[in-house]
Amino acid sequence: MIDKKYKETVHTDINHYQYTTITHDENNVRIYTLKNGLKVFLAQNFDAPRIQTFIPVRTGSNNDPADNTGLAHYLEHMMFKGTSKIGTQDWEKEKQLLDQISILYEEHKAEQDPEKKKEIYKKIDEISQEASQYAIANEYDKAISSLGATGTNAHTWFDETVYKNNIPNNELEKWLKIEKERFSEIVLRLFHTELESVYEEFNRAQDNDSRLVNYELMDALFPTHPNGQQTTLGKPEHLKNPSMKAIHQYFDQYYVPNNYAMVLVGDLDFDKTIQLIDQYFGTLPYKELPQKTPVIEKPITKVIKRTVKSPTTPRIQLAWRTDSYGTREAMLADIVANILSNRGEAGLLDLHINQTQKMLWAQAFSVGLKQYGYFSIVAVPKETQTLDEAKELVLEEIELIKKGDFPDWMLPAIINDFKLQRMKGLETAEGLATTLYDSYIKGRSWEQELNEMEEYAQFTREDVISFAQNFFKDNYVIINKEKGVNDKLVRVENPGITPVKINRDTQSDFLKEILADKTEDIQPEFIDYQKEITTDTLKGKKISFVRNKYNDIAQLHFIFPFGSDHDRDLGISTQLLQYLGTHKLSPEDLKKEFFKIGISNDFKTTNDQLLISLSGLEENIEKGISLLQHWMYDVKPDQEIYNQFVDTVLENRRAVKNDKNRIMTALTNYTKLGKFSRFTDIISQEELEHSQAEVFTDRMKKLFKYPYQVFFYGKNFENFKGYIEQYIEPESLQIPEPKKYPEPETGGHVYFINYDMVQMEMSKIGKGYSVNPSNFGKINVFNEYFGRGLSSIVFQEIRESKSLAYSAYVSYAANSELKHPDYITTYIGTQPDKLMIAVDTMNELMNELPEVPIQFENARNAALKQIASTRITRNNIFFNTLRLKKLNIEHDFRKDIYEQIQGLKFEDIKEFYKTNIQSVHFNTAIIGKKENLDMEAVGKMGTFKEVSLKDIFGH
Repeated sequence: MIDKKYKETVHTDINHYQYTTITHDENNVRIYTLKNGLKVFLAQNFDAPRIQTFIPVRTGSNNDPADNTGLAHYLEHMMFKGTSKIGTQDWEKEKQLLDQISILYEEHKAEQDPEKKKEIYKKIDEISQEASQYAIANEYDKAISSLGATGTNAHTWFDETVYKNNIPNNELEKWLKIEKERFSEIVLRLFHTELESVYEEFNRAQDNDSRLVNYELMDALFPTHPNGQQTTLGKPEHLKNPSMKAIHQYFDQYYVPNNYAMVLVGDLDFDKTIQLIDQYFGTLPYKELPQKTPVIEKPITKVIKRTVKSPTTPRIQLAWRTDSYGTREAMLADIVANILSNRGEAGLLDLHINQTQKMLWAQAFSVGLKQYGYFSIVAVPKETQTLDEAKELVLEEIELIKKGDFPDWMLPAIINDFKLQRMKGLETAEGLATTLYDSYIKGRSWEQELNEMEEYAQFTREDVISFAQNFFKDNYVIINKEKGVNDKLVRVENPGITPVKINRDTQSDFLKEILADKTEDIQPEFIDYQKEITTDTLKGKKISFVRNKYNDIAQLHFIFPFGSDHDRDLGISTQLLQYLGTHKLSPEDLKKEFFKIGISNDFKTTNDQLLISLSGLEENIEKGISLLQHWMYDVKPDQEIYNQFVDTVLENRRAVKNDKNRIMTALTNYTKLGKFSRFTDIISQEELEHSQAEVFTDRMKKLFKYPYQVFFYGKNFENFKGYIEQYIEPESLQIPEPKKYPEPETGGHVYFINYDMVQMEMSKIGKGYSVNPSNFGKINVFNEYFGRGLSSIVFQEIRESKSLAYSAYVSYAANSELKHPDYITTYIGTQPDKLMIAVDTMNELMNELPEVPIQFENARNAALKQIASTRITRNNIFFNTLRLKKLNIEHDFRKDIYEQIQGLKFEDIKEFYKTNIQSVHFNTAIIGKKENLDMEAVGKMGTFKEVSLKDIFGH
């Protein structure tokens, strides 16, 4: 038996609530169970006067009825629509109409005749119009944002549905009041418009290459279990034939207090918090849960091969089914995954395939679910390799583990890395809260979770080898993702939804009470950077220090005030360095040495800065510096490796030109900046192929001769200064002049890329005036009020009222550097037959800023509360000063923003809109299938031009 360090202890607080803690738990988590079965997890974190909240429900798509897949996910959406108190002007009248709609949906589901189904849907649409007269769209979001909440969202997966909010701690009781109401009942108002939005989410998933492969993988791994047979988004025929009755039944069965938990981590008082939770949630009745018969999968006894096709680069994915999360088999699978891939550092795949460039890329990982799980490897072959050759290469690495052909130091180093990553994960309120809700969903106690590291540490090398020999056989699934036409895409017609009323100017009595219930304001705290950052000078270098108050992890950053604008090929040089060793250490040995001491390194090049960072336990930072500088000063140029690197770079360039998201990014950049920009100004194929490795390695050798400053985030500054001096050499090189890139005017052009996809995506980009920090408060409120977020004008009109898109927004982005322009971006992603209606709607909204006083005040107050309850902590204290310096600001500028928002009136926003947005001219980027494009409508937007991939990528 393992002598476990962490043991459960039972306590009773001053109000006689019983709770448990775990001995030696540094986070001092308290776990309560109320009389109705509700689990409550509380922990303190005083980074800011805020509380991270999660309400995890132990149900997800695995509990969907077989004839109503997608139900749990759709229910999650409907949980934002309110109740009989939230979101209604007249519940009695609205309820009668919703009941009629529910009956019609049952008829619609049962009807087989397509024409009759359309007639029923027309009736649903008609009655929905009438019902919408009484509905108030997004009132839950208005209520929750009035608290100053951030991160309002939810997600559904196999066995979980999790509701998320980060709130100011003075609004805890109001948050509980709102959530208690939300979890007391479900009202399916504005049902058919939200259903269409969910279908748009389904369409986005169809255009998502990773989901395509994952669906096929899970179906093959789990031929009978819901893990593989019920996707979270559901089957299209079920989404188009929903049952409101089934959703109500599901809510009544699973949304009961003994099947969900309250997880709160932040600046809270334990005793007061549990009293309030009991006051609001303790009254909800306990209910027995439906009994489920576990689905047991038969063992996989042969290789199962599937093929899927899409326009992107070919790849393979292999997967072996494992036992459930927390079991011995799942833990050993996790260890093996890390022997193969430990965050790209020193795993067998990292060193033998990625480092040696035998393929474009390979990675192993392990996923543990509540029931079962899987171990998987993804590999992207080179163009000259077949998918079978890629498969053989990764299977060879598994054979090495079966033979025990991995170094002795690897296993303890992996366990130490696990501990390090756990330490990082638990230091923030969100990180701790996430781990708590995840353990609850999986049915594991907090004691088990904390003891997990010790359990991992008990595994021996022999355990790993024995596991690999028994586990890895011809019992896996392989998905061949080939390049080609996806013939499984589901294309549907616009059902013709009539826009519903959203009643922006109205408030329910419930919301009025929430807004009238005033709490004592949190006073903002603005940071004194000079006080929080200690500075010194060593050998002419500025050394800055911020104390880590949380754990023993330290960070060291060498900050060079030049980037790709000063040297276009700097990024390529740092990338090549990753594949090279020194005269003493091979590239593989270097990776191993960094991993052994638990220090990770990172090179990040932007247009005006190079950041070289080390991170790990503070006691090993000096070893990391010594290793880093040995690597850079003594880097050994190798032309053969360089030539392989060039092949990899060029092949990756070709690969990204097949990826929809990368293409849209490139198209948007082209639409914004034209042919010549930082994005397109890259080293050419000819230059790469005719260069020598020394050209790039010489840059690395000379790097520390340039000006730079040092930032250390840790505990012991004096000790750091004692050893860093020996690694600093005198400056002898000057920073080259930066290249200037044009920022052309926008307006009147439509740029299009043809791509086979279900949806159509459109983005408009307009160049504004030069950045003006005195507008930042207005920008903050404008975005909250008009363009972004669940209760914004754009979201309400395009998604809630007209159901024209799953995703739509308008964003005003202030430039990060003085003397450069701001940009305004609008985005719509939707079905092709809805695109132009959505564009017209967006244009109408943009022509004249809608005035909704209630919504404006809500946006203004929410912005104030967010700033008042936010604190700048950790390394952000230093990095914020670097960002502000570009705007010639040396103090905490949030103070100015806060004061501006305090006095802001709608007329100020209106004037800002007229001056800075209304006069802006836009270029337009569109990606989609050309045959679906309405050319007449596009012609009204500007001069149409179909551009090539070479145009937008610059190669």
